[in-house]
Amino acid sequence: MKNIFFLVITCALIISCNDNAGMRTSAVLDDSATKNISSRDRSITPANSYSDLFFDTTVLENFLKEKKIPDSIGSRMRSFYNTRNYQYAWFSSDGLTEQARGFWNLHDYVTTYDVDTSLKNKSLQKRMDNLIAQDTLSVSARDKSFLNTEFTLTQHFILYILHNYERGYVKRKEMERFIPRQKENPLAFADSLLNKKHKDDKYFEDVNASYKALKDQLKKYVDIAKNGGWPQVSSGMKKLRKGVASPEISVIKKRLEITGDMPGGDTSQSFNDTLEIAIKNFQQRHGYKPTGVISDSLIKEMNVPAVQRVEQILMNMDRMRWLTNEAKGNLIVVNIPEFVLHVYEGKQKAFDMDVVVGKEGHNTMMFNGDLNQVVFCPYWNVPSSIVTHEILPAMEKHPDYLAKQDMEITGEEDGVPVIRQRPGPKNALGRVKFLFPNSFNIYLHDTPVKSLFEKDKRAYSHGCIRVREPEKLANYVLRNQPEWTPEKIEEAMNSDEQKFVKVKDPIPVLITYYTAWVDDNGQLNLRDDIYGHDTDLAGKMFF
Repeated sequence: MKNIFFLVITCALIISCNDNAGMRTSAVLDDSATKNISSRDRSITPANSYSDLFFDTTVLENFLKEKKIPDSIGSRMRSFYNTRNYQYAWFSSDGLTEQARGFWNLHDYVTTYDVDTSLKNKSLQKRMDNLIAQDTLSVSARDKSFLNTEFTLTQHFILYILHNYERGYVKRKEMERFIPRQKENPLAFADSLLNKKHKDDKYFEDVNASYKALKDQLKKYVDIAKNGGWPQVSSGMKKLRKGVASPEISVIKKRLEITGDMPGGDTSQSFNDTLEIAIKNFQQRHGYKPTGVISDSLIKEMNVPAVQRVEQILMNMDRMRWLTNEAKGNLIVVNIPEFVLHVYEGKQKAFDMDVVVGKEGHNTMMFNGDLNQVVFCPYWNVPSSIVTHEILPAMEKHPDYLAKQDMEITGEEDGVPVIRQRPGPKNALGRVKFLFPNSFNIYLHDTPVKSLFEKDKRAYSHGCIRVREPEKLANYVLRNQPEWTPEKIEEAMNSDEQKFVKVKDPIPVLITYYTAWVDDNGQLNLRDDIYGHDTDLAGKMFF
């Protein structure tokens, strides 16, 4: 995962959310921004647009005038929306687009780490935090509050690009295509990415290694799709292991040969050593334990059409547009579909750790924060939603439920009991939790239920992230605090007293969602779309 995540975020300069931010920064902008404006693309209509929301040109002009946006930025905003035929970039009728969430995480991270506190805007921060936290959101194209948020995000997006890329790397027209504009045929869209040229021979992928690595895989899968894809393997069979023979074995060998998991030329029907090695490789690339055994779930992965894999690669390339320069210092990255936590020290990976993430309906949110506190032997303050939907029904069936679960009622809020679970062996948070303040009440923690870590697919929590090796993580986080020796950490984790420890050097934590990436060994990894984000995005991007 290094190729994806060591390039995550930089603390480079980003402009203010204040109305005069553009005035302060306009002097460094390219003068050509006021001269070059893309033509309006009227071929984009509600029938083929990425977003289903549009606005009138006068609305943008009124915003530019009211906010006193300088011409150097205003011209780029006009050009940006011309290419979209005045279609929203950051919203659709069902809420924030994925690109809005990606850019806001980037924006939020950079402003958090910028030493100039004037670069922050509390009202915009509050607005975005509120929007992102909502499970469902209905957006009207005529709602001025959404329009103002839309235009402000575009203003900051333009300024971010101008200030965080070497001039010439990301050109105006390329910047205008960061956010998809209309539905396209995935193969035609892939061709345009693979064959595009810039007059100065500088490419976006030159500054984003993860994007480039995935783009290299895109060409391979486009060629496969154009050549008819791969054969479909019959499902419903018993598990196949080394030593058996079956007509379907030769089909599987051909399937794995096409994606490079297996050397070519073997058309036999016997499950031999070469096939077992190929199966293990395929399993690892798709997030399964490398058993070398062919199961129905593995056949299902093999039968995903090549065109769908092209779409998957394209969507994750789009997500990787929101990665910038190399992060410095320590960094913790959790990739939700991978069920793995990665710890980095600059470019180098320190270690990986299995995690359990939120189950569907209790999704783990994508965001960033600072790990700044470790809590040993924590109380679990049970969220009111869990109290209402799970604990109260259990109490009705079993009056002694709270006592058996070592829980207690500490008050009442809005007619619902406030319940917490005491520290101890039954505590749902285990022996330690790691806090990185956020609007979603998500944190890392231990768990008494260790068996879930043995599963390939680990989406079982209520949204927080359970870590497999909490003591190892605690030792790492507190390694620069001499008073917290491994012995003292072990003692604190096994006491019955809750203890808060401030982290001397807070560590950035990024929660991401990649279902396709290239790993340290140059292998394409693919994962299930556990929350349906790929499905939603594909519906907006592709015919």
